[in-house]
Amino acid sequence: MGLNLEEQKAVDRFRKDVVEPSMHALVILDFWAEWCGPCKALTPLLEKVAADYADKGVILAKVNVDEEQFIAAQFQVRSIPTVYAMFQGQPVADLTNARSESQLKATLDQLLAQLPINSGEPQQDIEPLLAMGEAALAEGDGPRAASIFSQIAEIAPESGAALGGQVRALVLSGDLDTAEQVLAALPEALRGDSDVTRALAALELARNRPEDNELAALKAAADAAPADMAAQLAFAEAAFAAGDRDAAATRLLAAIEADREWSDGAAKAKLLKMFEAVGLEDPWVAAMRRRLSLILFG
Repeated sequence: MGLNLEEQKAVDRFRKDVVEPSMHALVILDFWAEWCGPCKALTPLLEKVAADYADKGVILAKVNVDEEQFIAAQFQVRSIPTVYAMFQGQPVADLTNARSESQLKATLDQLLAQLPINSGEPQQDIEPLLAMGEAALAEGDGPRAASIFSQIAEIAPESGAALGGQVRALVLSGDLDTAEQVLAALPEALRGDSDVTRALAALELARNRPEDNELAALKAAADAAPADMAAQLAFAEAAFAAGDRDAAATRLLAAIEADREWSDGAAKAKLLKMFEAVGLEDPWVAAMRRRLSLILFG
């Protein structure tokens, strides 16, 4: 429609941050600026109400009018704060004058009673995307998997499967710093999520990735002293971090068979942690678990 590059980028950002979420949720759209005192006073109220109504399908989106002048112009924003309610890409109410919590909630209650809000829809839609990300991981394509999971996390920021997959993909790509940043920014509610725990295990093991000469030295030490359990575990951990999970599992299984009680079962604990990092549903894990069962119970 005759837009220049910067205007098109602004439209794309607005579509991703506001229009797409509004297809399934009621979006509180807040136009603000850093220099606006009333905006800063209003922000805590908007954030609180959005959090209180999150389970009803309400989310908050903010547009900085200094950074997004083109979008502000499309909405004919002449003063700030200006606040709209958006649904399915269209403004459905002007919330600017609702400056108290009770006023804002009363207006939202009226809108929610009239609109077909379905807050559960996005979670249903991400399942095929999650499968795509896991397939990319299984193929060893870390960058592609990271890109897929990153997009899912934008759609469903509350999804432990998406965020955990993103971390595992970053670990596979060797980008441990970014993986740590993603984990550090996780919502508190996801800290105990099984997918996040799995990703954390993968990151902790990858942190120990050795240089090639160090890995060769650890292997030589383990080969030279097969009864030295500490040497076997050190090489196994380094081999797994370097991507050779078969060598790691073989060493640990041999250590468990030789002395399963050594150091309070350290070899078994290390192997189980590797299973967790790879994923209990992975075919490789299933095969290794069968070998472990034969040693323990066969």
